[in-house]
Amino acid sequence: METAFFYCRCEESAGRPGRDIKKYQPIEMWLKALDNGKKGGNMIDPYLSPDALILVAIVPSPNDLHFARVLGWYRIPFQTAPRILNVDFLAFYQPASFRRHKWQVEYFAPVLGHELTSRGELLHEEQDHPRADEEYFKIQLGGFCRLDQPIMAGDWKRFTFLYTTGEYFQKARELTDLTVKPAERRRLWRALRERSKEETDYQARCDDWENLSLEVLTALLGIPDQS
Repeated sequence: METAFFYCRCEESAGRPGRDIKKYQPIEMWLKALDNGKKGGNMIDPYLSPDALILVAIVPSPNDLHFARVLGWYRIPFQTAPRILNVDFLAFYQPASFRRHKWQVEYFAPVLGHELTSRGELLHEEQDHPRADEEYFKIQLGGFCRLDQPIMAGDWKRFTFLYTTGEYFQKARELTDLTVKPAERRRLWRALRERSKEETDYQARCDDWENLSLEVLTALLGIPDQS
């Protein structure tokens, strides 16, 4: 039987909302910071409920992860955002751009809320950008938690997003371990839909979730087609 304890390290302080940071810092600087994170610091162990709703999203680069940790928020383009953002935690999948830290989930953070805004409002130094009016979700985050044992990609190297629960997240060693069993997918989607109704969710739409096919539910939860 799996142990009931979940080991990770979590930053005690949240980010610094409102602070602007210059972009395009050398990637090795942020990779070194990730290496140093393994040595510990001012961290605490958070409680992760088995029923916690977790969204696993791709963080494109070490720069993006660094900004999210320091500023205390993460942005997702409205056009490509998952349908429901009212979750308990956001976990970050690190693609090939992370080099020696690639293809794994190493960090997650509690979600404090989200709002719809524009690129220009998020990035004040880019208000003259051609896409300054493009809509983004700004997800407010608490202190970042670092897994002592990262969740590796395994056979999954590319995906868009994935919904899972604290129970699966605690036991996962590879991304495929995060996929909710077919018999539990309708219950997970129902929990997500109910959560979206608690607040006015920009992405919430009417769907007859009780009659959705397993294939549709699988796609809504972000689970890749493994056929």
